[in-house]
Amino acid sequence: MNLIAHGAGAFCAVVTLSLVFCVPRRFLVRAGLVGAAGWCLYQALLGAGSREMPAMFASAMLAAIVSHLFARRFKAPVTIFLVPGILPLVPGVGMYRIAYAVFQEDGAAASRYLFYTLQIAAMIAIAIFITDTLFKILWRPRR
Repeated sequence: MNLIAHGAGAFCAVVTLSLVFCVPRRFLVRAGLVGAAGWCLYQALLGAGSREMPAMFASAMLAAIVSHLFARRFKAPVTIFLVPGILPLVPGVGMYRIAYAVFQEDGAAASRYLFYTLQIAAMIAIAIFITDTLFKILWRPRR
């Protein structure tokens, strides 16, 4: 699947979820762009031979940076862009695999999928934390 199709799919998914999250209509397209940018970077890095965890970290970092820039530009809370924007990166299939392995009574597979899913979630959380910290340090309001 090409990058344009991935970006369009991520954009549609994020805009739809943004409606569920009651994101104001004037921010729907921008929230979709955040999600599409993060997912396209993730797919591009994987396609270029990057390992999954660094690709996830870089993608979450991009989504967080763009969310902060949009929030400042459009005078809105960062969470309006960030929460829906990281949706394509959230390891939902990992959670499914954990549950499936538990129901199949395969403890080894459940543990393996749990560790993998926690790694992905940690990459997303660390990227958001670093971005938030950098913006707090570097982007201080002028008094």
